[in-house]
Amino acid sequence: MLFPLGHKPSNENQQTRMLKMQIAMIGLGKMGSNMTRRLAAGGATVFGFDVSAETRTQLAAEHANIRSFDSVASLIAEMPSPRVVWMMLPAGEISETMFGELTALMAPGDLIIDGANAMYKDSQRHAKELNALGFKFMDAGVSGGVWGLANGYTIMIGGEKDAFAMAEPFVKILAPASDRGWIHAGPAGSGHYVKMVHNGIEYGMMQAFAEGFALLEAKKELNLDLAEVAETWRHGSVIRSWLLDLTADTLKNDTKLDDIQPFVPDSGEGRWTVLEAVELGVPAPVIAASLFQRYTTQGKGDYVAKLLSMMRNAFGGHHVAKK
Repeated sequence: MLFPLGHKPSNENQQTRMLKMQIAMIGLGKMGSNMTRRLAAGGATVFGFDVSAETRTQLAAEHANIRSFDSVASLIAEMPSPRVVWMMLPAGEISETMFGELTALMAPGDLIIDGANAMYKDSQRHAKELNALGFKFMDAGVSGGVWGLANGYTIMIGGEKDAFAMAEPFVKILAPASDRGWIHAGPAGSGHYVKMVHNGIEYGMMQAFAEGFALLEAKKELNLDLAEVAETWRHGSVIRSWLLDLTADTLKNDTKLDDIQPFVPDSGEGRWTVLEAVELGVPAPVIAASLFQRYTTQGKGDYVAKLLSMMRNAFGGHHVAKK
């Protein structure tokens, strides 16, 4: 809650509410910057840090509720305890380094939220390590992409109840509405586990749409209007979805996609979902196939194709295409 210039909170409860609406955002990339904007618009004061001076300065100039800092140390020093710090950094080495920096600067009782697409087992480890030092920890899976600023983010968060009590006001601002689009999924690791499976499902859905429209495009004699088909499916069809909406918008502008390279990265979460399916003995053939198809687009299937061609030549004398 923000107060007019010169106004003082009239009692301790107001002071407490005001402090609860202060949050730090470490990492102001595409997701972190838009989450910062949504938090600020929702009434929170956001203390922002990014390695890019241009990014943090520009963001602070957009809204009075956003304050930028040129170092994590200066940011933490300015925030009163108990602090809530939300990290939106790439999972892995960068995040691990930031955990070390934050724990050296913060105080027991402060909360660190990891919003990266991190492996849930790493989040369980972080919870144990941070709790042993007196810090609170939550892992947050965040979905919504570049549309989250306007539409809200789906938040899947894990950790102890007392930690969630500190995070809850901010989760409700970030979500599509205060009463939906977010879940306190369970103990530490559960937020990233739910987000991992979410992304695995996303892989499968995207692959199904891509294959379906490829079949439509390949039937040249029917001269199908792919953009019109996509638009038709959006209304009343059992496969209508936000992914279909985005696909329809893409095809409306360009059905041939001639300028697009057939290369699709994988973020890691689809891979972890398949590994988890193997460990649990749960069949997940669609998600697994969609993951392997992404490897194919990355050229990782080239050797497989070459060897298949040589096998056909060996047993049947079939022609081998050369570069």
